[in-house]
Amino acid sequence: MGISTDSVAESYRKLIEIRGAISSIVLGQDELISGLLIAAMTNNHALIEGLPGLAKSLAVSTFADTIESSFTRIQFTPDLLPADLTGTQIFDPRDTQFHTRKGPIFSNVILADEINRAPAKVHSALLEAMEEGSVTIGGNTLELPAPFLVLATQNPIEHEATYRLPEAQLDRFMLKIVVKYPEMEDERSMLDQRLSRSQVLSKAVISAGELQAIQDVTSQVDIDPKIRDYILRLVRASRIMDKEEQVNMSRWIEYGASPRASIFFVEGTQALALLNSREYVLPEDVKQIAKPILRHRLVLTYQAEAEGITTDDVIDQLLENVPIS
Repeated sequence: MGISTDSVAESYRKLIEIRGAISSIVLGQDELISGLLIAAMTNNHALIEGLPGLAKSLAVSTFADTIESSFTRIQFTPDLLPADLTGTQIFDPRDTQFHTRKGPIFSNVILADEINRAPAKVHSALLEAMEEGSVTIGGNTLELPAPFLVLATQNPIEHEATYRLPEAQLDRFMLKIVVKYPEMEDERSMLDQRLSRSQVLSKAVISAGELQAIQDVTSQVDIDPKIRDYILRLVRASRIMDKEEQVNMSRWIEYGASPRASIFFVEGTQALALLNSREYVLPEDVKQIAKPILRHRLVLTYQAEAEGITTDDVIDQLLENVPIS
């Protein structure tokens, strides 16, 4: 059974309402807001990278406020321990028993602020939560609430006391959203808003249950088999080990995208179609979401770095060379 027009229209109306609520506070970051919505619509995680002062944390906290759900901001630091994230067992002398005390990760929306400042053991603890939707404390596996979204931020220019995220964890993030400086008009609006001392308050727009309903509608958006094949060709073309592929990117790519990228591509294009009030996916949706899906999954060669080639440049080349049909 196909998706109903009424369910698409109702989901689209709610998404527009969420976007409007965030945009009234976070000015000039439409791409970031779209990325947050796509992650929420597919119940996936997003990595947000940008310079200081570009409203990364504000956008996430404002987005969380639009949903009637639990939200936790975790400031990642070099001295953070896995138990600070997941929780631990506490001994109670009154009954001589150990009791589980849940950590801050037991929330619907997690803002992992400056995620690259925490050591590898904390990343490992977060990895289980992101992949399995559960946490192990003292041998007991506890389910995390649904929906569960990890929205992580990182600063690309600070390297002191930072830890590079391993590829295994990066692959768990559906999107890597690169936040850029706002346009001059948007920056002027920020100044005017600050000088007028007018404070726009965020408010809940939908419930967690309504978000899950939107997720169900998103998963039913039609994606033609030809577009699925286009996605597969695009992802496979990034793998230099596949000699049968017509596009040879071996000079620039050390490692290509995993099959998880293909799955995220499908889910992302479905969300993008619904964000545009459509019941079906277009090839343009694939091209539009290609960079956020692929840019953190491609490992470039030293030659590419020496030539000043970025992952976005490589993705542009892939999109140019891989035919739609």
